[in-house]
Amino acid sequence: MTTRIPLGIAIPQTFLGGSVDTRRIRDFLTRTESLGFESAWVLEQVLGTIPSLEPVELLTYAAAITERMRLGAAVLLAALRSPVHLAKSLATLDHLSRGRLIVGVGLGGNTRVYPAYGISADRRAARFAEAIRLMQRLWTEPRVTFAGQFWRLENAAMEPKPLQKPHPPIWFGGHHPAALKRAIELGSGFIGAGSVSTAQFLDEVRTLGALLEEARRDPSTFKVGKRVYVAVGKDRSQTAKRLAEWFGAFYGKPELAEQVAVWGTPQECLDRLAAIVTGGAEFLILNPVFDEMEQLEQLASEIAPGLYRTG
Repeated sequence: MTTRIPLGIAIPQTFLGGSVDTRRIRDFLTRTESLGFESAWVLEQVLGTIPSLEPVELLTYAAAITERMRLGAAVLLAALRSPVHLAKSLATLDHLSRGRLIVGVGLGGNTRVYPAYGISADRRAARFAEAIRLMQRLWTEPRVTFAGQFWRLENAAMEPKPLQKPHPPIWFGGHHPAALKRAIELGSGFIGAGSVSTAQFLDEVRTLGALLEEARRDPSTFKVGKRVYVAVGKDRSQTAKRLAEWFGAFYGKPELAEQVAVWGTPQECLDRLAAIVTGGAEFLILNPVFDEMEQLEQLASEIAPGLYRTG
């Protein structure tokens, strides 16, 4: 059986060399929904030199503009946030979007930022897992008594509960085998990072398959996808230059564009995206980083119709 691949799109969130343009965001979201994309996504970077909007608030703005698309974060750095505040914000967003929220969470790889949040990076994986468990309980139980290693609550109530039951789907990012195991234990999906190559993602998919089998979990209950930085353009050198500029500003690694991004002619992009799908991706988050509206039109007309999954 052959089916079209569900496609998400990254909401314009960074503004390299320019001011924040809310009209550009609004027009992009309106057009994205009219073109039939399944979902729209944000990521998280609070500290950095490139102007980058806060993800939960941007999704809330998107919820007010759109009607149908699912709205997701890939990913929120939950270990840096209060799970009580985050649970409240996301439950609110789930209501404002009328049940369209997907909660993507990840540990993140930059331990140097932890002191800026008043916490230590020590035992951050344990802190992260405890935060997710606490949010799940706040979303599903009338009263929560919780005696954790990092947070304590006594007979605490949080209302309203999310509109989605039992709660919005939680999809995990991560690379380490322990992170992949945590995704299967606590989540309903996995999102491969845009900053990893196709080869690394395919390794992660194989590891997930083995872990699902070990946990005796039905693979159909666990979604697997990937964020892909993408740029359609006939001038390869100019496209590569613009990608490197963005990767340098966002990640501090201009050379990363060469390693992980998909760019080139429509057919070149389609072939490389198809390889990700063949390797196990059930959905893709396409992430243009410049000329977003023009890229959106090309992705919709020249890429989306050619992406299928067999099985």
